[in-house]
Formats: sequence, C-alpha cells, structure tokens
Amino acid sequence: MDDTYFQHLPASARFGADAMVKIECRRSDRLLLGLNCLRPGQTQRTHAHADADKFYLVLRGRATLRVGDEVATVTDGALVWAPAGVRHGVEATLEDTILFIGLAPAAAR
Repeated sequence: MDDTYFQHLPASARFGADAMVKIECRRSDRLLLGLNCLRPGQTQRTHAHADADKFYLVLRGRATLRVGDEVATVTDGALVWAPAGVRHGVEATLEDTILFIGLAPAAAR
C-alpha cells in the first residue's frame, strides 16, 4: 500500500491467471478502499456484508454484476451500490476489469 495521500488506481492494478486479485489501497476503522482486478471469465462469489455498505466503481472493463435480484452488465464509469445485508458479486467478466471498491465500515481482517 502506498503511504501518500495520492494514488493512481489503474497503475496499482494487478491481474492473476486463475482468480480475481484484491488490492487494499486504504484502510481505517471506518473505511476500506481497494481494487478488485479480474480477467475475462473470472468471478467473485455472491456474498453480503451484514454491517457494511459497499460500492463498486468500474474504472476499466466490462463485467456482469449482481446485487440482490438485479443483474446488469456494467462498463467504465458505472457505479454499483450494495447496501449492508444485500448479496452481491461479479457473475461474469467479459474483458480485463478493474473495480474500485469501498466498504464502510471496513470489515475486520
């Protein structure tokens, strides 16, 4: 993690051959910011955070995400909101995709 106040997020992205890569950008007791980096065909299992709201901001790419019963294919600039307790995840990745995520409050390590 970079110790400065400024970070160029796309330059921080890393991709794995077999699975999504999670990169923690910033963490405090109140907030977690990070990147989820996925190659085509990779997914993130559907899950929920009982006591935390989460968002995904698509920095680059195209993927199909689920929040509750809703499913949408999203591209650059899309914001996806998952309130606390609502199941969410990445069902399909159609091209290299960088998702900026925020979780508040931050989940325990």
